[in-house]
Amino acid sequence: MTTQSEATDAWADTTRYHRPWYWYDWANSAFVTTVGTVLFGPYLTEVATEAACPGLAEDARCTTDLYVVPAAEGLPGWVPGLALVAAVALLVGLVLSLVAYARDTRLPYRPSTLVPPLALATVVLVLTAPLDPGSVAPYTVTLATIVSAVLLVFVGAITDRTPRPARLMGVFAWTGSAAAVLLYFLSGTNWRFGALMMIIASISLGASLVVYDALLCRIARPDDRDRVSSRGWALGYLGGGLLLAVNLVIVSKPELVGATTGTAVRISLLSAGLWWALFTLIPVVGMWNLRGAPRTELADAPRAGIVGGSLTQLGHTFRDLRAYPNTLLFLLAYLFFNDGIQTVISSSSLYGAEQLKFAQSQLIALILLVQFVAFGGALLFGWLASRWGAWRTILRSLVAWSAIVVLAFFLPEKAFLPFLVLGVFIGIVLGGSQALSRSLFSQLVPRSREAEFFAFYQAMERGTSWFGALIFGLVHQLTDSYRPAIVALVVFFVLGYLVLRRVDVRQGIMDAGNELPRIV
Repeated sequence: MTTQSEATDAWADTTRYHRPWYWYDWANSAFVTTVGTVLFGPYLTEVATEAACPGLAEDARCTTDLYVVPAAEGLPGWVPGLALVAAVALLVGLVLSLVAYARDTRLPYRPSTLVPPLALATVVLVLTAPLDPGSVAPYTVTLATIVSAVLLVFVGAITDRTPRPARLMGVFAWTGSAAAVLLYFLSGTNWRFGALMMIIASISLGASLVVYDALLCRIARPDDRDRVSSRGWALGYLGGGLLLAVNLVIVSKPELVGATTGTAVRISLLSAGLWWALFTLIPVVGMWNLRGAPRTELADAPRAGIVGGSLTQLGHTFRDLRAYPNTLLFLLAYLFFNDGIQTVISSSSLYGAEQLKFAQSQLIALILLVQFVAFGGALLFGWLASRWGAWRTILRSLVAWSAIVVLAFFLPEKAFLPFLVLGVFIGIVLGGSQALSRSLFSQLVPRSREAEFFAFYQAMERGTSWFGALIFGLVHQLTDSYRPAIVALVVFFVLGYLVLRRVDVRQGIMDAGNELPRIV
């Protein structure tokens, strides 16, 4: 048994790592806001459109499809069609088999046997499917998140076994920042290059954040983690907003740097990559002496390697969810409505630029506003949760999210003030719904196993967060309009609402062995 003095010694001299740890949020948030949220989607769409329809008039629509492999243009249409049907069927089968597995239902096959054919169908689909230029950006997000979901499971295992976790975080961060820097060369018609760099950057970001989040458990006492984590989160919003404000000036007045609008966008992409790389030096150098957990302290470490150990742990955690049905039900609800939230965030700039015809400078200003309003939204929803309870507050936020995407459908072109007002509502609901979702889930996980369950939660979140982007892209390709694509996302909020209503929060908290809060 660990004594109090031993527990104290385990945290001795870790406070010196707090300040350098904060700075990685500052470093990577600039990429998330400037590149991922604002500039990449619309700019890649412009490049893809130029590749498909050179010299297209500003008000005209491009109806020519693109192909990842140009030779695929000559293939019969049933090839990508069959690959799409197979991928969807296998994906549905995998989800259903996992649910059955969680319920301890006997199956004639292991769920893992569906993964290789699913991967093959996905590869065939990516290489042969015709791509509408307007859907290239959301498809890129889809592919990046699918690959990321698979790889992050192994990243977690590597992180647990590395002697210098800060060095590993630096490797991932600098790989991603290098890909972001190379986006400066995204011009002309080289849309494939831009999509590839964004996929590499997104995967590297996710991997670095796995290490970053894991380091929190090593540098902060349990009682300090809320404070340490919140400070890092706040510094990240400040850093991302600061660079975004600078890029707002560059994109809106490109003559200040002697460039065209397109070059100004590329300079902004470059600045985000350099910012990410430069400020990553602070946490890597500052936490260089921080050692990872000894290998002998890890479960299955003597017998299992990195791959085997990670898969074993994930399987144990998933099986254990069967004992916590309300936790599993909440997780399912969260996967639905969080997918809708993430798709609204990632697609808002594309919708504003292509459907509503706003300039890049206007979109950057809107995202900048949303970032700062989200702070107030989190505080407001925390106040509401103290009166209604987190469960009821989240349910009402899903009603608000549904209203937001429906209202977005009716926004007129070039009417920036209504778009700005809608952005304020998004910021209020965004900050609150995400903050309360995390806090409510923490009530539903068993005591002393929080990190284990949250690791599974994050892996599953990334495994499904591509579906909204896929639906957004498919609806646009079928209708040739972003309006039905944005309103289609209401399905995710409705499904999340219906599943969340079935969660018995009080029973779930008691099942997890946790103390009931004053208001449930």
